[in-house]
Amino acid sequence: MQPRESAAGPVRVGTSGYSYPEWADAGFYPRGTRPGGMLTLYAQRFAAAELNYTWYQMPRAPAIDRMRRQVPADFRFAVKLTRTMTHEVDRGQWRGQVALYRDGLAPLVLAGQLAAVLLQLPASFERTHPRRHYLAALLDELAGLPLAVEFRHRSWAADRVFAELEKRRVTLVAVDAPPLPHLFPSLDVVTNPELFYVRFHGRNAAGWRSGNMQKQFDYCYGLSELKDWAETRFVAMTGHARRGLVFFNNHVRAQAPANARQLTALLAEQGLTGDPAWVDTSSI
Repeated sequence: MQPRESAAGPVRVGTSGYSYPEWADAGFYPRGTRPGGMLTLYAQRFAAAELNYTWYQMPRAPAIDRMRRQVPADFRFAVKLTRTMTHEVDRGQWRGQVALYRDGLAPLVLAGQLAAVLLQLPASFERTHPRRHYLAALLDELAGLPLAVEFRHRSWAADRVFAELEKRRVTLVAVDAPPLPHLFPSLDVVTNPELFYVRFHGRNAAGWRSGNMQKQFDYCYGLSELKDWAETRFVAMTGHARRGLVFFNNHVRAQAPANARQLTALLAEQGLTGDPAWVDTSSI
């Protein structure tokens, strides 16, 4: 296991999830590594991780506390909001879900290890009057946490939306994904001067439509594709935000950690690798 990259600048790079058995087969983890031992090994290579399991189930404080104790104090987590508040919303229950979610994240907040809460909205979440009101209410309930919103439907790509996020200091997630007509486009719009957030999903257009996650996120970025981001887009984004989070979601066959390490090296050439002490939790 190679040492973790230097974190001496404003951008942290990692992967969306870390507990993939196939990553041991692909050589990222030693063969035979059990899921319970993966986070410690992962944190030797990267300074941040995006937790995706919290989309499927509500985070629980004891489990979150055990996780944070497996990593260095300068490690940071981005945590996805549970689907009961984004995809399977019960109008009479969602505020209670927010309260449970906050309780579950408490160990990260208290330890200063929470980098962001990711609200990933589904492609079916079009920009309609009821949905605008729901999103506003959800952001109100989550206020005080570092929030980042990823839209999947292109109807949200509007100046009025960006202005409202800027007013709230909520981060608009930039995506690298196939340029399909219905998807939210890949933009460099920065709405929060404290943080920008980028997710690399891969550019497999055929796989995206397949309904199979293994096919959807099966993509390996070429060096020229990563250079375009490192040498132009990230340079521009860091001019508008103090810090950045970047996560690769192309997890199939350990392509995500391989691309994350490539991008980290490219960003190091620009002086943009992440500072282990950059998260300011004074306002949380």
